[in-house]
Amino acid sequence: MTIRLEHLRKSFGPVQVLKDINLELPEREFITLVGPSGCGKTTLLRIIAGLETASSGTIYHGETRVSDLAPGKRDVAMVFQSYALYPHMNVFDNIAYGLKVRRTPKAEIEARVREVAGVLEIIPLLERKPKQLSGGQRQRVALGRAMVRKPWLFLMDEPLSNLDAKLRVTMRSELKRFHLRLETTTIYVTHDQLEAMTMSDKIAVMDGGEVQQYATPEEVYNRPANTFVAGFIGSPPMNFLPGAALADGELSLATGSGARTVIADSPLAGKASREILLGARPQDVRVHAAVADRTFAAEIVLVQLLGSEKLVELAYGSGAVLTAQVKADSPLKAGQKVWVGFDPDKLHLFDPDSGRNLALESPRLSDPA
Repeated sequence: MTIRLEHLRKSFGPVQVLKDINLELPEREFITLVGPSGCGKTTLLRIIAGLETASSGTIYHGETRVSDLAPGKRDVAMVFQSYALYPHMNVFDNIAYGLKVRRTPKAEIEARVREVAGVLEIIPLLERKPKQLSGGQRQRVALGRAMVRKPWLFLMDEPLSNLDAKLRVTMRSELKRFHLRLETTTIYVTHDQLEAMTMSDKIAVMDGGEVQQYATPEEVYNRPANTFVAGFIGSPPMNFLPGAALADGELSLATGSGARTVIADSPLAGKASREILLGARPQDVRVHAAVADRTFAAEIVLVQLLGSEKLVELAYGSGAVLTAQVKADSPLKAGQKVWVGFDPDKLHLFDPDSGRNLALESPRLSDPA
């Protein structure tokens, strides 16, 4: 069933943590709440779980209002950052506890616990007590305790936070596969935009207690609603270049000493001349060894090897800096003079005052009429 959040607000004393949250969370989808620390995402998840009470607003499961129901009556499974394992029980019994309380047949408990333990790679740990486990192993047990119940709704608050980098990558895939197999609605909280992008059907990007954008990963990445979303989603982060302007159907950039360089045709239809804030992802910045059309001079100040790619920091104009992402075998080095251009189809134009994406207010020239 679809979950609807209508005008949810939450305040702790004079501090307003959530500001008029309105979301519709479709059935069977994997939905991620992502944002920096303090944005309100965990508070929102706890309100959905019933562990916190909203100051105002309503939560619906389908057509049923559940805002005032106790957590146990909402039929949800929760995994939070704290493990909350029973120290006197072994791993098997910790995972099986919810099934035993519901008087599930013993053979079914055995089968389901071992199935989940296999997915989480903890079968050798089933006889151990929590004190004999590492932090990452305890986190996997907490995940297993929620997964084994097969509820209609999973609520997860940074469940992979205590795992090492390699296991996090593995667990992302396993969680997504498990979600597809069970077809269970999942609401997942993280500050890691990579987790959000790789696992989600939809992402709600939050900041300052508000949802800045709610859309598919592709939409959030390719058409960010504002500069906050554009800067938060994507690694390495987007470049924001001041001094850009639209005029006479062209997009130009201030490149130093009063000079302006035309870098592309205007990507927007029907926009009058105006100043803008230009956004360009590092992978859409082009670095040339010789002067080329619609490029400007820059100097390489730093080169960082990332394996198959390099991050190149470039200084231009009167101290402005931007980052480009190039292939690892590109023969670029610090101190080298180069010429910089952009992929004109991948540029982002923002209002310099409000930060709004102008492309969401005006059709692109390439869009069909």
